[in-house]
Amino acid sequence: MQLVVARIGRAHGIKGEVTVEVRTDEPELRLAPGAVLATAPSTVGPLTIATGRVHSGRLLLRFEGVADRTAAEALRNTLLIAEVDPEELPEDPEEFYDHQLIDLDVVTRDGTAVGRISEVSHLPYQDLLIVARPDGSEVMIPFVSEIVPEIDLAEQRAVIDPPPGLLDEAQAEIASAREDS
Repeated sequence: MQLVVARIGRAHGIKGEVTVEVRTDEPELRLAPGAVLATAPSTVGPLTIATGRVHSGRLLLRFEGVADRTAAEALRNTLLIAEVDPEELPEDPEEFYDHQLIDLDVVTRDGTAVGRISEVSHLPYQDLLIVARPDGSEVMIPFVSEIVPEIDLAEQRAVIDPPPGLLDEAQAEIASAREDS
């Protein structure tokens, strides 16, 4: 199975390094020197990681055969894809691969059906579960333990405890520090 593990950003310096947007919880395993990664678009790769380092909080990679800024800039927005055994599980039992989450049924704690996970969106500060509802609409569920307390892969379901207004805007509670005048 193929998993997107990073997206190449802009070139860094003049020696072929690039910034990368990491999309894996295991960058030390997936983005280590010597790793050979497929790419999207496929015409760019495969790419072999020559070196990696962290600079000012960002991961910088250099690939074999990419020796200057021009070649590095040509890689911008390329997705890096690792081949992963579909039976492999993350080391942390509280982590999941996207393919494990997609198509899980989503229910509330009381068993009310909400929909089915159609996508996992990776944002800089948290991930979102995109849930397709039976009526054709979508709802975005922050993938945090307070809202998604249980993922049951054996039962193929995600249990959520949504705050008021997450599933039904009419139930939203308006909190304001201002006094009406």
